[in-house]
Amino acid sequence: MAETAKWYVVHTYSGYENTVKATIEKTVESRQLQNQILAVSIPLETVTEITESGVSKTFDRKVYPGYVLVKMVYSDDTWHVIRNIRGVTGFVGTSSNDPTPLTEDEVYAMGVEKKEIVVNYQVGDTVRILDGPLSSFTGTVESIDIDNNSVSLLVSMFGRETSVEFQLDEVEVVSP
Repeated sequence: MAETAKWYVVHTYSGYENTVKATIEKTVESRQLQNQILAVSIPLETVTEITESGVSKTFDRKVYPGYVLVKMVYSDDTWHVIRNIRGVTGFVGTSSNDPTPLTEDEVYAMGVEKKEIVVNYQVGDTVRILDGPLSSFTGTVESIDIDNNSVSLLVSMFGRETSVEFQLDEVEVVSP
């Protein structure tokens, strides 16, 4: 059943995000809904501020104040459970009764879930470009940045070595 679970955005009263998250988690535990409501998240970003006295202060700030993300199998029961939690004003969608799930790209862009990327090449390897205007060109891996999902290649174009950046899954190692 977990394979049909999707991320939904729940709108809350301002300042109620943590309370709503905790209440959803307690409700899931008490009603044994772990196989229907899988995760609850409040996207946060770490911010460093420098005060007037020059002291730096680091803290977490909500990326989307007033919203909580819930990964669940959508049904009348799960809708009812979430909708009746104190502080919840409704789901985000065409109407509060018809929530729109987030796409995979939106979920990854928000940093709620991470895609596991397996890179089978390393610096110095020759790789083939799979996508874009340079598809089928080959290049030498110059650097790999897994955190930013990018690989830098040296590609020979018009007799010159040019450094070009691609996403990690846009290249594949050339068989020896």
